[in-house]
Amino acid sequence: LIIAAGTGEFEAGISKDGQTREHALLAYTLGVKQLIVAINKMDTTKWSESRFQEIIKETSNFIKKVGYNPKHVPFVPISGFNGDNMIEPSPNCPWYKGWEKETKTKSTGKTLLEAIDAIDQPTRPSDKPLRLPLQDVYKIGGIGTVPVGRVETGVIKSGMVVTFAPAGVTTEVKSVEMHHEQLVEGVPGDNVGFNVKNVSVKEIRRGNVAGDSKNDPPKGADSFNAQVIVLNHPGQVGAGYAPVLDCHTAHIACKFSELLEKIDRRTGKSVENSPKFI
Repeated sequence: LIIAAGTGEFEAGISKDGQTREHALLAYTLGVKQLIVAINKMDTTKWSESRFQEIIKETSNFIKKVGYNPKHVPFVPISGFNGDNMIEPSPNCPWYKGWEKETKTKSTGKTLLEAIDAIDQPTRPSDKPLRLPLQDVYKIGGIGTVPVGRVETGVIKSGMVVTFAPAGVTTEVKSVEMHHEQLVEGVPGDNVGFNVKNVSVKEIRRGNVAGDSKNDPPKGADSFNAQVIVLNHPGQVGAGYAPVLDCHTAHIACKFSELLEKIDRRTGKSVENSPKFI
């Protein structure tokens, strides 16, 4: 989370409608549970220790409300413009003794790079069924139809039979590539292109999801239950509300049929059943 230390800039960012507040809330809601706070533009404050401490105090309060534990979060004073404390410790803040975070193992360091290296690496869900949302579909001369997307779970390899949902198209994967190089398999986190047999560009599109047809293939859904956080809305939201839903690479209109309950965001406990509006 990059925070600007400049007078007025920090305050604007963490105000009720500020970007900093929104970014932290979105990150936590989307499942990002590890955080680093880089306090940027420290050169514009003449490397003021009191300003740094003031920002840490305010930021700790608000990230705690979002759901993060400030003790698990390194706070690093940096100047992106001059490169201070990015890769090498800076001589401009002799008062700065370094960051520390208390997770399973206690980590300490001085620079932003060290803080990034101290992140616990998430496990990649390669043992789950394949889910690959399509970002685009290309027609390449001499090769054919090439869907492109990021492997979210599972693996994709040549010879596999895949199903695209909700289109209901099933076909064989001829080859898998990343950065113009053939891959034996694409794993979670890889952005891949894969060539498919006997499928025209018109049959599949961005927002479709590819899965292994022999292992729990994806299916279209007519309805689903969702947990929604209202970040900002001018009026009330109730049954019949029709927003546009962005889900992985799909962008599609939907309608709220009913509100089941209102829950406390931090505890997950229900505070009201069947509310009329939120």
